[in-house]
Amino acid sequence: MRVPTLRPLAAPILLMLACLGLRAVMPALAARMGVPPSGSIATALGDLAAVGLWLALAWAGARLFDLLLLRAAAIAHRPVPYPRMLGDLVRAVLFVAAAIAILMQVFGQSAFGLVTTSSVAVAVVGFALRNIISDVFSGLVLGMDPPYRIGDWIETTDGCAGRVEEVSWRTTRLRTREGVAQVVPNGLVAARRLVAYGPSGTRYRVSLRVPLDAAIAPDRARRILLAGALDAGRDYPGLAPDVLLHEIADGAAIYLVRFHVPDYGREAACRDAVASAVLRALQHIGLEVARPAQSVVLERAHAPPPRPRRSALLRRIELFRGFTEAERGELEERMTERQFRRNATVVRQGEPGDSLFVLAEGALDVKVARGGPETVVDRMVPGDVFGEMSLLTGQPRSATVSAATDAVVFEIAREHLEPLLRRRPELGEALARVMAERQAHNAGQESGAGQPQAAGAPAAPEDLLARLRAFFKPL
Repeated sequence: MRVPTLRPLAAPILLMLACLGLRAVMPALAARMGVPPSGSIATALGDLAAVGLWLALAWAGARLFDLLLLRAAAIAHRPVPYPRMLGDLVRAVLFVAAAIAILMQVFGQSAFGLVTTSSVAVAVVGFALRNIISDVFSGLVLGMDPPYRIGDWIETTDGCAGRVEEVSWRTTRLRTREGVAQVVPNGLVAARRLVAYGPSGTRYRVSLRVPLDAAIAPDRARRILLAGALDAGRDYPGLAPDVLLHEIADGAAIYLVRFHVPDYGREAACRDAVASAVLRALQHIGLEVARPAQSVVLERAHAPPPRPRRSALLRRIELFRGFTEAERGELEERMTERQFRRNATVVRQGEPGDSLFVLAEGALDVKVARGGPETVVDRMVPGDVFGEMSLLTGQPRSATVSAATDAVVFEIAREHLEPLLRRRPELGEALARVMAERQAHNAGQESGAGQPQAAGAPAAPEDLLARLRAFFKPL
């Protein structure tokens, strides 16, 4: 901010000195012109000098006030100077006062009549324009100590929220997330609760209420909801979610899924992503959101793992889309549930393996070591499958998988799948095609993310089918 100088006072001071000089030399000037000192010409020149003097005083006062505001802003280290509307208001008051003084001192008007007339006029006009006056003074106050600036996202009243585009004497102009312009009176902004979200790029945390059946163990509910929120983080990095049990009401446990949004303009998109991911996580294991005022019993604490959770998982897994309901039912009976605490290792890169895993609850990190320390290359959420190449071809594990949160996975071992493949060899062809598609997709993702690809191109379906037949002999 520039340092204020006294240069702006030069013009009004020169005008003031000129008017004073004119009044001082008026008698000599009248004598030289041969006119009487009390004549009309001399009187007019004297009145002109007096009017100019009063206007010069008002002008100098306005310039001096502007300089004081600039100096005060510089001392307070304000990022922007005080608003012009404050200087405009003081300027108007000074020139009105100068006009009154001219009428009284120069033209001899009665002060009593002037004050009475102006008081009545001010009262009438003030009553008629009370809302406008309120808006103007509110804008003045908001300008002196602004709670928001151009470009900030704010919420003034219900239905009035958007990015600030302009702040004038009377109104604040907003642009909503939908691109609609809103004009809010400053009096309304000052009188109501104001929420300032800051400029674009200002992160803050919001929450999503999710009611679940109170019979579900809190640790398990948190694990499921957190995994869903982490899934949304694939498209919106930096959500940093957590889950809290908020309250229990109407037979339901209300959980808060809290997460960060990058700014107010993207909050709706982040909410949509998190809510969608949470619903998918619940559907993967056969759960649903509790309905108000209803007793929804989804599972009992003392009961064995319910079959709907397993069937819901296998039904949504692409790898088993060629299986019949009866064949998936056999896998449901045979697969083993395993639980892992946070940071526990599920499989390790390079180790032999003869089983695949289906993630049911929680989140897992995929880590790969390629000539250096392990780095996280992906995150898995409920419904994801891993280890299928080791199960179906006998290859060693291609990555280390560890628990990012407490997790529940179902393990399908070779002996669980082998009877089905022997009974229906054509299932091997379907599995080989799906594995080839998954390999090509994963290779593309690694390449797009800048990760080095594994040695060799993704195998063709025929090669995978040959390995599968060689591993499951005879098939």
